Amino acid sequence: MAAAEPKPPAGTAAARRLARGCWSAFWDYETPKVIVVKNRRLGIVYRAVQLLILLYFVWYVFIVQKSYQDSETGPESSVITKVKGITSSENKVWDVEEYVKPPEGGSVFSIITRIEVTPFQTLGTCAESMRVNNATCDSDEDCVAGQLDMLGNGLRTGRCVPYYHGSSKTCEVSGWCPVEDGASVSQFLGTKAPNFTILIKNSIHYPKFQFSKGNIENRKDGYLKHCTFHEVSDLYCPIFKLGYIVEQAGENFTQLAHTGGVIGVIINWDCDLDLSASKCNPKYSFRRLDPKHVPASSGYNFRFAKYYKINGSTTRTLIKAYGIRIDVIVHGQAGKFSLIPTIINLATALTSIGVGSFLCDWILLTFMNKNKVYSHKKFDKMVDAPKRGAGPGLGTSEPSQQDCALTDARGLAQL
Repeated sequence: MAAAEPKPPAGTAAARRLARGCWSAFWDYETPKVIVVKNRRLGIVYRAVQLLILLYFVWYVFIVQKSYQDSETGPESSVITKVKGITSSENKVWDVEEYVKPPEGGSVFSIITRIEVTPFQTLGTCAESMRVNNATCDSDEDCVAGQLDMLGNGLRTGRCVPYYHGSSKTCEVSGWCPVEDGASVSQFLGTKAPNFTILIKNSIHYPKFQFSKGNIENRKDGYLKHCTFHEVSDLYCPIFKLGYIVEQAGENFTQLAHTGGVIGVIINWDCDLDLSASKCNPKYSFRRLDPKHVPASSGYNFRFAKYYKINGSTTRTLIKAYGIRIDVIVHGQAGKFSLIPTIINLATALTSIGVGSFLCDWILLTFMNKNKVYSHKKFDKMVDAPKRGAGPGLGTSEPSQQDCALTDARGLAQL
């Protein structure tokens, strides 16, 4: 009698079945199960959600935001400015060399409109300003010799001396005398200032797209010598009157000239490079930048001095200048069609349409009267049971068709 062939271990058979299942899964194609629910209200909600998502992507994402383009923000920019005009104060005529600071013609400059002049200051001793804390005194005992106040005008000598006017006394200091508020004279330069002209020459470059453009008309007929800026007829004549800039910023020129302030000239270059270069034009806007409604820091002023010699001693004229500071700010964005952002946004749009299915499934399984019936039809539940008669320790063999209980609900005819 032939010897019985040994049976392979149960674990080996299970491994073979698993390998066959994995190999089959590699080649098989899987597709989701689709159930059609005859419910008009749910269908309307589903199509409405899809329509809203489609409109959002078509109108806002692709038309408004132009998400099919590759974009670049912050162009490389250069700004050159030039001011022209003359004005006068009570006893002097002022030209550009005197009232424009600094004179280099950069993107930030100041036009002086009012000054407080303290002439003939020399190094010596004099009464301290009453604006300085603890400067007033009644006797020398109230003044400490050698004390230096960082907000004052010099080193205290220890003496209490009469003030420049009135019967008050302040501590004497060693420094540039007389101090500013003791002998300053105010002069207003803003009478003719609204007619000052400002040339703002700007060139931009977008390196990603190798695109460059300037804000001046390319003409050789002396166009810039007789034109001024107009948004429609003279867009490429960047010559602005100072009064026009202040008016467009919503400010009163006389008041601004007395207290000083900062005006921003914003040049925006938003360019759609899918169109011709002539469609890429600068847009100008104007607004005040400094906090005018804060009393402690409103206005704009700065100090400078002019030095000279009288009889061999150094003398200076101290000038506290109030003016209108102009800040030219350039920004923008350029865009051009690119395949990669187009594909990404199209894929996002198609994926987002699936939100309608998720919402309707949630309504279907949560709020509908027969939600349990819908749930049973949408989800098939498989229960895997061990083979009958298998004793402990003998392993499990392949479950038969009777051992896999498929739980199904009532048919669609009962819905």
